[in-house]
Amino acid sequence: MKVIIVGSGVAGMAASIRLACQGHDVEVYEAAENPGGKLAEFRIDGFRFDAGPSLFTMPHYVDELFKLAKKDPTQFFSYKKLDTVCHYFWEDGMRFNAPADPKDFAVKAAETFQVEEKIISKYLSKSKDKYELTSPVFLEQSLHRLSNYWSGKVLKGLLNIPRLDIFQTLHTINRKQLKEEHLIQLFDRYATYNGSDPYKTPGVMSSIPHLEYGIGAFFPKGGMYTITKSIYALAKDLGVIFHFNRKVDKIHTLQNRVTGIESQKETIGCDAVVSNMDVYYTYRHLLSHLPQPEQILKQEKSSSALIFYWGMKRAFPELDVHNILFTENYAEEFNCLSNTKELYHDPTVYINITSKQSPSDAPKNCENWFTMINVPHDTGQNWQAIETDARQLIISKINRMLNTEIEPLISCEKILDPLLIQQRTSSYLGALYGTSSNSRYAAFLRHPNFSKRVKGLFFCGGSVHPGGGIPLCLLSAKIVADEFQKSS
Repeated sequence: MKVIIVGSGVAGMAASIRLACQGHDVEVYEAAENPGGKLAEFRIDGFRFDAGPSLFTMPHYVDELFKLAKKDPTQFFSYKKLDTVCHYFWEDGMRFNAPADPKDFAVKAAETFQVEEKIISKYLSKSKDKYELTSPVFLEQSLHRLSNYWSGKVLKGLLNIPRLDIFQTLHTINRKQLKEEHLIQLFDRYATYNGSDPYKTPGVMSSIPHLEYGIGAFFPKGGMYTITKSIYALAKDLGVIFHFNRKVDKIHTLQNRVTGIESQKETIGCDAVVSNMDVYYTYRHLLSHLPQPEQILKQEKSSSALIFYWGMKRAFPELDVHNILFTENYAEEFNCLSNTKELYHDPTVYINITSKQSPSDAPKNCENWFTMINVPHDTGQNWQAIETDARQLIISKINRMLNTEIEPLISCEKILDPLLIQQRTSSYLGALYGTSSNSRYAAFLRHPNFSKRVKGLFFCGGSVHPGGGIPLCLLSAKIVADEFQKSS
């Protein structure tokens, strides 16, 4: 069977590998000149930056691709587990370097925040339980096949719904269980891992910390872009053919069956198409001749990001790979993100510095700062004005909280905003994770990984089930491959 994949994001490449391993002839059409989608890199003035995702969890999903192809993952790709997950800073002077080991975390957090160790250990234990109960149901298979609900793991998950806290918000759960304000804010931030609001998203999202403290946070040798490079190399090794600078203009169908694609006025026939393009643009541009799933396409979109990539002319020993400088008023910051769609005057700042682990990413005694704040998706805001204001707010906050003056240290700069995210990756409105997860029904309202109307039409990537972020994108590719086997 000949399969065409539209887009070479991490999900599209993972799908190409899985389908090639099933014996299909796979070709990937990509509008950009390089693979990876959001998982990209660039270099400037001796600094290397990962342009997109900066946190690596669930590395076994990458390893699984190599094992499926009967390859040794270590020959293509290597990574290490971080001893410290993140350095946290608060305006009142509180600082906390979070150990990756859950026992060490509980001990150190109890000492730092003056709470009982058993409260923190219990929270992390519940996080693990929720993850293990929900993963087979909501992440590892299609939610849109009735037959999938009859496995033992799924039935167990469904029977334990009362334990999942889906009828309370993440913030409510965190306040009830943790009580201490710094800890509450620390665990509220995990809502941002899928572009959601802790004051709206359901409490089941308290399963996310288990990814870091139960399984681990990792650093790929050479930076995040090595994930793209290794998966791309594996796909080519399996015979997958890539066509770069080849935008797809239409997916052809006939009598509710895929027949091919159109690219640069050329029609290429195939038996199946997997779209790794944002599902909104897939329908609006490539499938405009078909009935549109308006309820799905009009759902609330996730938040976006404003990123300043700074080459810094000195090192900061108090910082690590991952760093968070918290706002004093999280509720108001998320009100601006979710409701008013404005820039908050005291945004939480995330700083990622890969040169801490990969010194070649920056010149000697320098650091590469990926400095990000969460911002709303694009609704027509004046992004040029927002960038100007945000830059000064961020610099002032860093100066204040680290007792420094960073502006003279910035030797080079590039900026990424929601408009550029949309332009470069076809992410509708610049939303990083497609639809938000602020509703308890969000998982069921994401577009399925297959079309119920058109035979041979499949979908993967962060805008469809099970969601955004590298691990979930890789799982979407796995679900597509499973659906292929069921339909063939």
